[in-house]
Amino acid sequence: MVKASWNGATIAESNDTVIVEGNHYFPRDSVDASVLRDSATTTICPWKGTAHYHTLAVDGAENKDAAWFYPEPKPAAAEIRDRIAFWKGVEVG
Repeated sequence: MVKASWNGATIAESNDTVIVEGNHYFPRDSVDASVLRDSATTTICPWKGTAHYHTLAVDGAENKDAAWFYPEPKPAAAEIRDRIAFWKGVEVG
């Protein structure tokens, strides 16, 4: 079981992660949606497509743009559709 945690809370937990470039992508339904806040931030990856971000909110603390996902990944990254990955101090393991 792979877990993602930040600020003392488990944010995601799954036996079905996809690892791309060293990052675990969790199925969206395994992520606690109550800690996700929409963000206007986007970035572009040449082979995955346009990433969109969420800010994490746990116990009054925020971690800006600490989660990302590809709503419309390019064909080479189709396996990460409907999945979310984490960084910026989120512990994954």
